[in-house]
Amino acid sequence: MKILLTGVNSKYIHSNLAIRYLKAYTEELPCECKIREFSINDRIEIILEQIMTEKADVVAFSCYIWNMEYVNKLANLIKLVDSNIEILYGGPEVSYDSENFLKENLGEYVIAGEGEETFKEFVEYKLGLRDIRTIRGLYYRAEDGILFNGIRPQMNMNNLIFPYKEGDKEIHNKIVYYEASRGCPFKCKYCLSSTADGVRFLDIDRVKKELKFFIDEKVRLVKFVDRTFNCKHDFVKEIWNFLIEQDTETTFHFEISADLLRDDEIELLNKAPKGRIQLEVGVQTTNNQVLNNINRYVGFETLKDKVVGIAKANNVKQHLDLIAGLPGEDFESFKASFNDVHSIRPDEIQLGFLKLLKGSSMREEAEKWGIVYAPYAPYEILKSKDVSYEELLELKKVEEIVDKYYNSQKFNTILKYFLSKFESPFDFYHEMGKYFYDRGYFNINIGNTEYYRAFVDFNNYKFGGENDKEVREIIKYDYLRYNKKKWLPEFLNRDITKEEERIIKDNLKEDINLKRAHIEKFDLDVKKYIENNQLSMETNYIIFDLDDADNMIYLQGEY
Repeated sequence: MKILLTGVNSKYIHSNLAIRYLKAYTEELPCECKIREFSINDRIEIILEQIMTEKADVVAFSCYIWNMEYVNKLANLIKLVDSNIEILYGGPEVSYDSENFLKENLGEYVIAGEGEETFKEFVEYKLGLRDIRTIRGLYYRAEDGILFNGIRPQMNMNNLIFPYKEGDKEIHNKIVYYEASRGCPFKCKYCLSSTADGVRFLDIDRVKKELKFFIDEKVRLVKFVDRTFNCKHDFVKEIWNFLIEQDTETTFHFEISADLLRDDEIELLNKAPKGRIQLEVGVQTTNNQVLNNINRYVGFETLKDKVVGIAKANNVKQHLDLIAGLPGEDFESFKASFNDVHSIRPDEIQLGFLKLLKGSSMREEAEKWGIVYAPYAPYEILKSKDVSYEELLELKKVEEIVDKYYNSQKFNTILKYFLSKFESPFDFYHEMGKYFYDRGYFNINIGNTEYYRAFVDFNNYKFGGENDKEVREIIKYDYLRYNKKKWLPEFLNRDITKEEERIIKDNLKEDINLKRAHIEKFDLDVKKYIENNQLSMETNYIIFDLDDADNMIYLQGEY
């Protein structure tokens, strides 16, 4: 008996925790369970070939909103090639209304809800060790239709088997996912976690032992999938303190509710080594009435105080989420929410769009709010009585520009210049988005240097080339900080001579190591602009550290 546990991830760099749990939970059984992972960006014919090559008796798919359409196509192709291969589905996208899903799609089985214990009993059934009618949590085809043996109670988290092993190449090449708890204390209407009761935790000593495993294996990034990691004060504080004390380059990413943070937790985060901890904070909206509409009651000022408190140490990366299309939020309200979040300058701003998931109370209230959404995964909003389809398209333009320019953190000085020329941050990103759209940039792959050149062209388009020389010098500064230094795009000026470089090196060789440095001449005093907003055209030089983009030496005057 061979079962192929198949993960179709949204990107190559991602990995699938669920199928690893299933494999680990059944390792003592005399059944070959093999893991294969792919990406929705892979050609479906190649994935099909690799699945069929495995010669599995059962192909199991882990199903989510981002891969469901792809998985359905794969299941159909598998059945066309060999109808004897059985298909097993599991995951959040098939755990609600599972009976109808199985009626409408090819395949034999659906695991609803948590899968570890149900899958183990399923394997026992396939090995002839159990009657299928005893397996709770499993939907299956039978002669008299789709049968279900009842809901399986939530499992004891500590019965989970740690799914990673020493020397596993996958954990070094991809993002590693981990969970220390299941469930969420909140009841947000758009989220499936709101349908489960309570939060369950792993034993804290076990968590620390497993995190130490990742540290010893030198994993690059561990992302906790816990819905609200900081919902239990003593637990979060002990884990964060443990991670802060470690000697490691591993980064740990947590989703938190910032309003729950206590002062002592913020003080602890302020002590973390830079890059050790990343936080993802769900803001969703800063409109209090809209928050009430979705069962969230977090005032933005409270959240802002917490985020600013964390940011003061400049050591913890913070990613703040907004959701467009929430009930009661129109275009202007979302604009205000964006400007509120932008005002605290988090490291990243994520613009998401409301998705009406199966089983969520938001889907049940769709008619009440006039929400029209796509009838297939990911069930994204198309329009509502508060926001039109055309307005949502405008917000998608903003999303693209924010993600490319703001979130990359490689255009900060350029953004500083252009943001100052608009009434609000949203207005700039919206205007830049329309500019990109009108020129077709969203529909083609443009090179890295073109993203810099776009600012020169945008300045000509919007402001008639005002301060063109200054703008190009600012662009040159950001370009040199984050790109190769030996070559400059043709639209940027380089006029430093070999003699100037020699003189600077001779003058500084006793003070700094110039072997891993690049010297560039500027006509704009960039430092003065960054610190005082002054556009002063004065000759100066900047020495860029080739090993640290944040380390620069500014030299005034001519050489």
